[in-house]
Amino acid sequence: MAEVDVVVVGAGVVGAACAEALSAAGVRVLVLDRGSPAGGTTAAGEGNILVSDKAPGPELELAIASRAEWLAVLDRLPERVADVEWEPKGGLVVATGEPGPLEDFAAAQRGAGVDARVIKPAEVFELEPLLTPAVTVGVYYPEDAQLQPVLAATALLAAVRARGGEVRGGVAALSVRQSGGRVTGVVTDSGVVACGAVVNACGPWAGAFSALAGGPIEILPRRGMILVTAPLPECVRHKVYDADYVGAVGSGDAELQTSTVVESTRGGTVLIGSSRERIGFDDAVRVKVLRELARKAVGLFPFLGEVPVMRAYGGFRPYAPDHLPVIGADSRVAGLWHATGHEGAGIGLAASTGRLITELFLGLAPHVDAAAFRVDRPGVVL
Repeated sequence: MAEVDVVVVGAGVVGAACAEALSAAGVRVLVLDRGSPAGGTTAAGEGNILVSDKAPGPELELAIASRAEWLAVLDRLPERVADVEWEPKGGLVVATGEPGPLEDFAAAQRGAGVDARVIKPAEVFELEPLLTPAVTVGVYYPEDAQLQPVLAATALLAAVRARGGEVRGGVAALSVRQSGGRVTGVVTDSGVVACGAVVNACGPWAGAFSALAGGPIEILPRRGMILVTAPLPECVRHKVYDADYVGAVGSGDAELQTSTVVESTRGGTVLIGSSRERIGFDDAVRVKVLRELARKAVGLFPFLGEVPVMRAYGGFRPYAPDHLPVIGADSRVAGLWHATGHEGAGIGLAASTGRLITELFLGLAPHVDAAAFRVDRPGVVL
C-alpha cells in the first residue's frame, strides 16, 4: 500500500501550492526538498502577483485566474500563518518615449479582460509623485498585488501539515520507482517513499529531475538579480516599472537584459530589478548587472540616487523555451506530473497552478484551459 497518494518534489511556492491544493481536496501528500522549504527560487523572488506584464494568451488567462485564486487560498489558510503580507497595491507601467506601443499593449489586454487604465502624466504623478518628469504616459493596473514569497510558501506548507500531510527538508529525490510504466515510489537519499504519483515542482532544476524520473522535459535556469535599499519612509506606493519590462519578460534572448522595476516592501525597503540572463547555474555576482539596475532605477526615480543599497541577491528562474509553464501529466510515465517553467511569474501563477494540478489529478473540469501548458508540446518534451 502506498505511504502517500502524491509526493511533491520541491518545496518552493509552486510545489507548496500544489501540495496545499491537493491536501485541501483530501489527497494524502508528502513534500520533499533537498534544501530548506522555500529556500531556493522562491526566496529570491519579489512576491509579484501580476496581470500587467503579460500579453493576451494562455499565460495571461492563467494569471487572471490565479490572482482570484490567491484570495481563495489565503482565505482557507490557518489563521496563525495567514499573514503573508498581502498588498493589493496595484501596478503602474510608464513610458518615457513614444506612448503608442504601451497604449496599444494596454488596449490588447483590456480586450482579454484586464483592467488596464491609460492615464496622462499628471495622473501618473498623482499616483507616484517622485517619478521622473520624463514620463509620457502611464497605465494603471489595480489588480496587481504583492506578497512575501517565503511567508506565502511556508504558510501553504503549514496548511498541508495541518491536514495531516508531511514536509521533509534536506531530503533529495534521486529517481522515481516504476512498475509496468507506472509510478510506485520515489527513491530518496533517505530511502524509498511509496506513492501513486509524483509532482515535479523542482523549479529551475525540474529538467534534471524530469530525466531522473523518466520523463525528460526542457527546463533551463534564467538568472535574475535584485537590489535592496535601506528602509525608507513611504516613497513608492505601487509596483512601478518601465515599458521595456514587458519585452524582457517575453524575450528568449540568452544575453543580459535589464529593465526597471521598483517597489516597496512592508518593511520599508525598496526592491530594484530586474535582470534576465541565461548563464546556467553560475551564481557569481556581476557588478555590471547591479550597476545597470541602479542606473536605470535612478532614471525612473531620481531620488534613489541618494539612497544607500543594503544588499543584493539573485536567483534562478525555471525557463521553458516557449515561455509557458509546464503543468500536467506526463504520458510517458503514468503517475508523473510536472508543475514548472513559470520563470519569474511563479509566485503569481502558483495558486492556479496548484488548483489546475489538483483538478487534472482528480479528473475534474479545469478552471482554465490546460491545453497550452501540456507536457508533450514541441520544444518542451525531450
